[in-house]
Amino acid sequence: MIDDSYADAVTRLDARLQPWLQSRRDGGLWRQVEPLYGYDGARASTGAGRPIRVMCGNDYLGLATDPRPAQAMIEYAGRCGVGTGAAHLVTGHRREHAELEEALAEFTGREAALLFSTGYMANLGVISALVRRGERVGEDRLNHASLIDALRLAGAKSLRYPHADASQLSSRCAKLDAPLAMVVTDGVFSMDGDVAPLNELAGLTERSGAVLVVDDAHGLGVLGENGRGSISASGCADRQVPVLVGTLGKAFGVFGAFVAGSKSLIETLMQAARTYIYTTALPPGVAAAAHQAVLIAQQESWRRERVIAMARRFRLGAEQLGLPVGGNRQITTPIQPIIVGSAQNALIWSSELEQAGFRVAAIRPPTVPEGTSRLRISFTAGHSEDDVDQLLEVLARIMQRHPVAD
Repeated sequence: MIDDSYADAVTRLDARLQPWLQSRRDGGLWRQVEPLYGYDGARASTGAGRPIRVMCGNDYLGLATDPRPAQAMIEYAGRCGVGTGAAHLVTGHRREHAELEEALAEFTGREAALLFSTGYMANLGVISALVRRGERVGEDRLNHASLIDALRLAGAKSLRYPHADASQLSSRCAKLDAPLAMVVTDGVFSMDGDVAPLNELAGLTERSGAVLVVDDAHGLGVLGENGRGSISASGCADRQVPVLVGTLGKAFGVFGAFVAGSKSLIETLMQAARTYIYTTALPPGVAAAAHQAVLIAQQESWRRERVIAMARRFRLGAEQLGLPVGGNRQITTPIQPIIVGSAQNALIWSSELEQAGFRVAAIRPPTVPEGTSRLRISFTAGHSEDDVDQLLEVLARIMQRHPVAD
């Protein structure tokens, strides 16, 4: 039985929360989880058993359901169990973590790498360890929320520049009364799918003496030579990006994140990154699976070639049909947004796609700016040309019924 004092406390809390929750519903901003069943990277079924094609995930190379990483996890769990029981610096670090860190350093062309439990924690850890309160840091207006939050928590003086506009950042830097300490950017922007102007940003940081930090969560494994990411794809030299943040949960299909750079950088993070020091280490079975996935991603180039081919086919078809596909880009990525304007319109398009057998989430504020709600369509190596063509046909029909306002 719940006592009266507890019931009263819950009532008071609910009274505070319900108006805000109702405002989310009224504004078309309500979010909810919808489980998938039997997901194989491209297809699944709903709770009602209806088959559906999933066109909005981040498993770009189709490794989340590949049996080889799964087998590595199973083998480790059978020998040693599932958890670490402590942070890395206590008793949580295992051989599997060390081997994965070595593989990631080699893959990214850096001296060393350090594992974090999530990409969000990696970005918080990097910024909190490297940025002093009051230092000026340049940041793209469309950076991932984890980078925005990290700079706020670090007490940085943020110099936000228009999306992907390095010239504007350069102009603003020229007017500063104190030097720029750092520039922070996504490599591939998660909602627009375009690539940051890394060459221009690298040149700016070299001239100003600032440090360039790139979160390449959506580029590593997919873009560039051997899948080494947006830095490679842009022709930017590794040495120009001394701090690289990557994830294991996108192209590599597993879980976790890492930071790669010089040995001094990694040693600094081990001493000062609170999100590394004060959290339980990634399960070693997950590290073993991720190691296997990184090796597969490097060896099987057809995965990268296929996902980019699907994205190019979609973009060409969308442009021919007059669909409002977002971004003006030189480098094709798996993320191809359809910008539909209002939050309500995004919900309508998403719902009609669902009815036609396609799962594409509606992305609305505050994830994207007001008036730019979208369908974030993304492709994987598991998609086919037929998937792309049928998706385009359905989108064209929806656009006729629910046009996007100019």
